[in-house]
Amino acid sequence: MNKVLTDAQVAAWHRDGFLYPFPLLSEAERQECLDGLARFEGWLGSRVNESRDLKWRTMPHITLPWAYKLATHPKILDLVEDLIGPDISIYTCTFFIKEANTPTLAAWHQDSTYFGLETPIDVATAWVALTEASPEAGCMEVLPYENGKPHQYRHQANVVENSVNRASQVITDPLDESRVETMALKAGEFSMHHGQCTHRSGPNTAGHRRIGMGINYLPAWAKPTGKYRTAGMLVRGEDRWGYLEPLSPPKAELDADSIAAHEMAVTRYRETYYEQEPLHLQKVG
Repeated sequence: MNKVLTDAQVAAWHRDGFLYPFPLLSEAERQECLDGLARFEGWLGSRVNESRDLKWRTMPHITLPWAYKLATHPKILDLVEDLIGPDISIYTCTFFIKEANTPTLAAWHQDSTYFGLETPIDVATAWVALTEASPEAGCMEVLPYENGKPHQYRHQANVVENSVNRASQVITDPLDESRVETMALKAGEFSMHHGQCTHRSGPNTAGHRRIGMGINYLPAWAKPTGKYRTAGMLVRGEDRWGYLEPLSPPKAELDADSIAAHEMAVTRYRETYYEQEPLHLQKVG
């Protein structure tokens, strides 16, 4: 495959841990996703972020063909390949939705903290804006790496009120917030950030629903360290290692096979999270 990113962009990724913005969806493609989300919420009987069972905000690429199509969009995968190599698996995928004029936020955190993967952790996250993610709507804010390289910070889980993140986590180490960069996206654009990129987002003070999807990609050689064999879906290249439980794309929307696969994947992912949470009260890395 020909490179999509310039050498300067790749250097910035390794130095800072994020890149943005990138165009992705036509208006028709974006509307296809929003229509799919509406069908899904009709099936749930509630908005995704208000569902009694939060498992449904996670891993929609396993149960919803439109979400799988979005997560495997060639424009995203081409860019991910430039960053982590040709053998790519989706580890997880999550709706990040903030209703209009609500206090929902994300405190400073790093995505891969509780993933339970062998270091060095090489996670690339695409964050797709299905509606405008402006500063008013609570877009992502990022901090470049300290000293030009990733570092794992201590976290505390289950302490942040109105958190868009299920773990409600926050970094407890001191941070230099003078270097904050606001990563606003137009509807249909996406950004990339590394699993150890420090980021947060504020409340949605805008008059529209901020709808985003975060997709975490791993190189197929990434290895779980805990007692649970977490799942992954190979979306490009080969898996010559077999560390993750393989997942197949959904054949139909919310069919029995995909719902069973989703239950398995979410359960193992959740148990790994619980296993990892107490480990990061002590400084690592």
